[in-house]
Amino acid sequence: MSSPQIAPSDIQDLYSQHHHWLRNWLRQRLGCSHQAADLVQDTFVRVMQKQRAEPGFVISYPRRYLNMLANSLMLDMFRRRAVEQAYLDALALVPEPELISEEERALILELLQRFDQMLDKLPAVVRQAFLFSRLDGLTYDEIAIQLDVSVRTVKRYMQQAFVAYLDVMTS
Repeated sequence: MSSPQIAPSDIQDLYSQHHHWLRNWLRQRLGCSHQAADLVQDTFVRVMQKQRAEPGFVISYPRRYLNMLANSLMLDMFRRRAVEQAYLDALALVPEPELISEEERALILELLQRFDQMLDKLPAVVRQAFLFSRLDGLTYDEIAIQLDVSVRTVKRYMQQAFVAYLDVMTS
């Protein structure tokens, strides 16, 4: 189907001749006249932007061109919505921070202070072995390499640290 060419200077004619058709076409696909009207407006804004960017710009097949442009904008809108929905879904999975009571907070702080005192009382090498294991997640073999001792010595250090730890937790 052949259509007369439309020069950018005829943008008003392009709008008046094809606005109604394009809005109906988009409304059928979107099921919402408001969204269709927004996309029609965006489509004609793109045509005007193209006109400014390319002074010799001519539309040979207006309906085909407007259809292609509006379809592209509609797909962009769907992609943007999908990303927004994925973000909202991910946010919904994040647990809300739980508030702890003053009593629970005091108990936690007391326990942390006792734990800190326990670490201070340990010999430096035992403390280091314990921290390598619990904070850094190192294996006994890896701790032995770090401390330049045998794995058996690391096991003794860890046993000493666990005994001190249990004393703190049970007292």
